Amino acid sequence: MDPSETRNVLESSGGSQRGSVSSSVARHSEVLVYLVNDSVIQLSLENLTSLTAGELGRSVRETLQLPDQAQEVFSFWLVSPFLELQLKPKHHPYKVSRQWPDLLYRFTKCPTDDLVHDEPSLQFRKNVFFPKGKELQIEDEGILRLLYEEAKFNILEGRYPYDLEDCFQLGALACRIELGPFDQDQHNQAFLREKLDLFLPAHLCKKHGGFLAAFRPRGAKQHGYEEGLLASFRQLVDDAACEESEALKLHYREYLRKCHLLRYYGSAMFAGEIDKPVQSFLHRNGRKLVTIAISLDGVSVMDSKEKCVLLALCFHELSWEYTSSEDEVADDILWLEFDGEEGGAVVNKLLKVYSKQAELMSGMIEYCIDFHSAVETPLAQDAGAAKPPRPTERRGKLKRQNSVVCNRIQQLATIDYVEEGKEIKRVKPKRAASFFTRQLSQGPASYSAVEVTETLEQG
Repeated sequence: MDPSETRNVLESSGGSQRGSVSSSVARHSEVLVYLVNDSVIQLSLENLTSLTAGELGRSVRETLQLPDQAQEVFSFWLVSPFLELQLKPKHHPYKVSRQWPDLLYRFTKCPTDDLVHDEPSLQFRKNVFFPKGKELQIEDEGILRLLYEEAKFNILEGRYPYDLEDCFQLGALACRIELGPFDQDQHNQAFLREKLDLFLPAHLCKKHGGFLAAFRPRGAKQHGYEEGLLASFRQLVDDAACEESEALKLHYREYLRKCHLLRYYGSAMFAGEIDKPVQSFLHRNGRKLVTIAISLDGVSVMDSKEKCVLLALCFHELSWEYTSSEDEVADDILWLEFDGEEGGAVVNKLLKVYSKQAELMSGMIEYCIDFHSAVETPLAQDAGAAKPPRPTERRGKLKRQNSVVCNRIQQLATIDYVEEGKEIKRVKPKRAASFFTRQLSQGPASYSAVEVTETLEQG
């Protein structure tokens, strides 16, 4: 794969610690294909060097006994702790893996020692460009199971930020799928205590424990999580007439349906940094590590450490630009422009994202917009076709105060401006009172508080 093609492929850092793709060039080569749940498919293949991802996909689908529909649902990915790339059917996995050091050098900050030794694993997982609306129409249990496993992995790892209250519901569905129907004699708090990390994100349990929780006994610290998970699990009741295979498919779809509420579900994820807001009058700032998630629904910027959303925009809500750095050491920049408010006035906001993967992100945004246009144009031409029903609004819980999935514009260091004709003017900083309360009580004042004003000054 030519590196220039990656702008239409993907993606970024944060990935897997699992083993690498076999690079044996013998007539019969052993290839390891990983699933998200850590299962491994071992294939013995001929002519590995000339094998395309599309041809390899047939072998995997046959091994997993998946229908042909899986061809459009899943793709092959090359994944390492530094970079994740989705392959097109025409790409040759072996050849791309041999180019891995060059890709790391161009698109990551991979340490020099790792450039040669890092080797990607070959993963079989969701195709970023498969619309999530089609997932709920899938009838094959095997495909639904793989989609569920991947969604659960991203929830547990914090790649999909979600509030703890909602994670209890997802965890309960996972309990039902993996432990069977609720059994009050077996499924109690003691039983779930040792399995919490299989159903709830560990970072949420630690975060909500609080400072004082460190001084409590370990069992008491986790009691609330076990109780909440158990209560949600107890409420799941199946139709007595429903066979187990059909019940499982219903639960897979319900898990996916809840994940679909997240704009970043099924995203390609990239690593980057943004400027921190000035934190004091000493003007100390710095950069914050972020994950940029790009899907068919839009662009989300997430705090990599706090596992929360900083900014989430649909494509019609933003403009973007990519600028490359002439310095090989410096990062390229992805500019995101969106409407905002400052002191009650409507302004344009510019967010500066530093990343060696800015080119990939810009290409991904452009590809998603073109993808939407290609899908919507035939529908618009078919005037006689009935419009599909609008999805039921189910986003109420995501609007709770301090939800991790809500925008945190105040935590972004943006460039704010308004455009008047051909002039672009910065919004003047303003404050209602002086930071310093002590002033001279007699004689001419040498300092006065800045009054609230709507005046704009030229930037």
